[in-house]
Amino acid sequence: MRAFGRVSRAAGRRIGLVPTMGALHRGHLSLIERARSECDAVVVSIYVNPLQFGPKEDFRAYPRDLERDQGLLRSSGTDALFVPEHEEIHVPGHRTRVEVQGMQDVLCGRSRPGHFRGVATVVAKLFAIVRPDIACFGEKDAQQLRIIRRMALDLHDETQIISCPTVREEDGLALSSRNAYLTPEERRAAPVLYRALRSAAASGRAGETDAARLVSLARDTIAREPLARLDYVEAVDGETLEPVATAGAGTLLAVAAWFGRARLIDNISF
Repeated sequence: MRAFGRVSRAAGRRIGLVPTMGALHRGHLSLIERARSECDAVVVSIYVNPLQFGPKEDFRAYPRDLERDQGLLRSSGTDALFVPEHEEIHVPGHRTRVEVQGMQDVLCGRSRPGHFRGVATVVAKLFAIVRPDIACFGEKDAQQLRIIRRMALDLHDETQIISCPTVREEDGLALSSRNAYLTPEERRAAPVLYRALRSAAASGRAGETDAARLVSLARDTIAREPLARLDYVEAVDGETLEPVATAGAGTLLAVAAWFGRARLIDNISF
């Protein structure tokens, strides 16, 4: 991978990176398309990162189908696929971790302690190996996106972090590899998350500025769906992820909920 980067840079080619954990879907392909539009060479990494899974989470069960993913990447025009072995990412005896303090401990960080430390650590290593000009991340993973952006800024990493719109099914469900866990009944129920966010955001755009009321509106919508087990709904600053009392331009409304064994997240910006 380092050799590919050296040759590409020597030829004056801009490199775009799309980091993934595989189980690719149209959301990932939209990131590749964005990278392709801005770069001469597109690298996609597939690495199911054990550092971002808790001890009782789904690391072993996480969907993996490299052959299918390779087929999708060939048709997408990806120039290089990087599927590192564990030892390529974490050298023997590795001791270094990357933490973006504060931002990693809110929202999903409360129920998934250590998750974003694992994400930031591996993304920093991918940046060091690939040395991309840009890296594309989906807005669905809003907290991850902002943490990576902050990390790159703090570490003087020149990689430009590109935010790409969430890709949705026709009924509004955000595409996610974990959607594969949903039963047919849970799949029909899951779009309630986006309906709740849209309802609250519409109220905000109509003039409601009390963040607690908007959160309550979203909560009430989700509570009416018996298959949804809510983790959180929160209104935060769209850059710092700090809680806000008054909603307005730049507010991010984020949600996480369980449907059976699938933990799904979504968000909407005002």
